[in-house]
Amino acid sequence: MTASPPFQADPDRVVFDRKELGLILSTYGRFVAAGEWRDYGMSFLRDVAIFSVFRRAAEHPLYRIEKRPRLRSAQGAYAVIGMDGRVLKRGHDLTQVLRVLDSKLIRAVD
Repeated sequence: MTASPPFQADPDRVVFDRKELGLILSTYGRFVAAGEWRDYGMSFLRDVAIFSVFRRAAEHPLYRIEKRPRLRSAQGAYAVIGMDGRVLKRGHDLTQVLRVLDSKLIRAVD
């Protein structure tokens, strides 16, 4: 008898793979170190995986990083969406899409 995993993957849900999650968490870590972000949440739904970042846990997300595989052949599967719902960047390469956040981290020093 073989041991079953502690959870069963749901083939009807979109998820981030290990590489994608590593890229997202690397970006998240830089913002946490800068004191900009303090919490995150993940949702895995039928048509989209969402990584939401928060300044404080009780707020609405500052940004959502989404993966929508059905859009992969059109605009690209990945998107960064602002608090107001605007798509800040969409594309096929998650690394390139996440770069839109880098400009948010750079600040002028007085």
